[in-house]
Amino acid sequence: MGKTALITGVTGQDGSYLAELLMAKGYTVHGLVRRSSSFNTERIDHIYQDPQAPQRTLVLHHADLADGVALVNLLRETKPDEVYNLGAQSHVRVSFDAPMYTGDVTGLGTVRLLEAIRASGIDTRIYQASSSEMFGAAPPPQHERTPFHPRSPYGCAKVFGYWSTVNYREAYGLFAVNGILFNHESPRRGETFVTRKITRAVARIRAGLQDRLYLGNLDAVRDWGYAPEYVEAMWRMLQRDEPDDYVVATGVPATVRDFLGAAFAAGGLDWTEHVRFDPKYERPSEVDALVGDASKARELLGWQPTVSWRELAEVMVEADVEALDAELSGARVRIDR
Repeated sequence: MGKTALITGVTGQDGSYLAELLMAKGYTVHGLVRRSSSFNTERIDHIYQDPQAPQRTLVLHHADLADGVALVNLLRETKPDEVYNLGAQSHVRVSFDAPMYTGDVTGLGTVRLLEAIRASGIDTRIYQASSSEMFGAAPPPQHERTPFHPRSPYGCAKVFGYWSTVNYREAYGLFAVNGILFNHESPRRGETFVTRKITRAVARIRAGLQDRLYLGNLDAVRDWGYAPEYVEAMWRMLQRDEPDDYVVATGVPATVRDFLGAAFAAGGLDWTEHVRFDPKYERPSEVDALVGDASKARELLGWQPTVSWRELAEVMVEADVEALDAELSGARVRIDR
């Protein structure tokens, strides 16, 4: 019998790639899905399995990080060997508009899941999706010993979740780890995140469906990696003999302007002809530079990123151009890359 895993946020970018990875390794994956009046599973449609299919390896459950009782019941029912907490309100700019919701789901949701593990009495290992946004104003390069200085409600909620994970590890002996992941992108990135907003605009401008792209701060420095590689690091953390916390990053800085230029060049366009500034996309408090030092992950996990931010921009543009071409031709759009 293979292992069993539970993933919160299975319909998100990271959740979909992680589900693929675990299923390829022989896991049975249980995914937590929030109830919605519309379908929100497009990122996992290509691996979806009919509920009537025998010996399913992907099983979806309706539950929510805001409902601690449902989490206890789900854990008792599925008895996972590993739990990956990827669910959150994860948009940094939106967290300023919805700070209490962000704190409840992103911060307290982590505690609800940790407490549900303790209350259910199951023997499992848990991965907590921490974020480089916890470092905020701390100067780069940031590593596991860099003090946190979050600059958004999202970053604050993630700091709460981080220390809650450490506390449950120390107080109750849970095998609980924090993966402090720096920005990681893919063709499955949400369309409101800046990288995907850029690459999607490239496809639409090429097709004559859009002429302008409005963005905020182009000088912000980020450390961009490829999401499928980052979920491999998540899995490796839970295979260690002892729980610990790890930074996952490429260590290579680039500005939003750099990414913008690479993406538009990949589409044969000049970004200066199409991009305009809109102050509404700026944050009330900005994070100037996030660049990670993943030496610990390289040494202890044997993890190494291979896709550069330039290659990432090209991959995302190619995928968005293909998706738009398929949409315009009336074909069914798939996001299985």
